[in-house]
Amino acid sequence: MIKLITKLEGLAVLIASLFFYTLVEGNWIVFLLLILLPDISMIGYFKNKKIGSITYNIVHNFFTAFLIITFGFVMNQILIQQLGIIMLAHVGMDRVFGYGLKYPDSFKKTHIQKL
Repeated sequence: MIKLITKLEGLAVLIASLFFYTLVEGNWIVFLLLILLPDISMIGYFKNKKIGSITYNIVHNFFTAFLIITFGFVMNQILIQQLGIIMLAHVGMDRVFGYGLKYPDSFKKTHIQKL
């Protein structure tokens, strides 16, 4: 049941992100081109599992996305807002599919599996 709630929360974040991306008049082609960009953070796994989990987790959490969105609002930079919303949508989408923050001992071991 807890996994289902986590997936539904991710879906809510994804849907809200799509709504807010519309409000900031984002380009949907850009959205589609960049929605998977946060996965580049997996590059740390080429070094080792610990570095990989750190780089992945820095990007794949709600806090970082909200930080970017907030920075965009404070600086009145619509592009930064849009990029933060795309990142937020990506994290929400990941949660819907059951992907979570990574533990340093294995790429496949996530916080959602512990729920």
